[in-house]
Amino acid sequence: MKVLLHSDIDRLGYLGDVVEVADGYARNYLLPQGLAILPSETNLRAIQKEKAAQMEQRRLALEKLQKVADEVSGAEVVIQALANEQGHLFGSVSESDIAGRLQEKGFEVQTKHVRMPEHFRVLGEYEVKLHFGQDVDTIVQVQVVRPTDAEDDNQSESIESSEPGKES
Repeated sequence: MKVLLHSDIDRLGYLGDVVEVADGYARNYLLPQGLAILPSETNLRAIQKEKAAQMEQRRLALEKLQKVADEVSGAEVVIQALANEQGHLFGSVSESDIAGRLQEKGFEVQTKHVRMPEHFRVLGEYEVKLHFGQDVDTIVQVQVVRPTDAEDDNQSESIESSEPGKES
């Protein structure tokens, strides 16, 4: 059955598109929910203004996502996690952990943007893909370390800067 979409529907189409769907899907879900209407010349003309406004909103949103992707591109985050002697984590690093660290650094990244084949369960360095939308992708570097490793680095830096006999 052909229907005229009255709103954007993921993996089906955008407002104003005429799409072919199963009869039951149209009769039992799309039409009763007001997500689609039957295509007619009158309905097509009536929805044209809405379609133009919606396309402009999508374009602006895509530009904003592209700007965010450009800003975060190449960013590096360090995540501290407890691990055993072999480097296996007592838990895992997930999408929300990475998104949280990026947000702490001031980037507008949500958990849904982070794409990982599986959670990280071992200490190390990883490349993580961020997917913001249609063809808007970028890569960030994630380093998973033990909390003591990060503290040792900070302490060695503070020791070097406060050696006796050196004045700043």
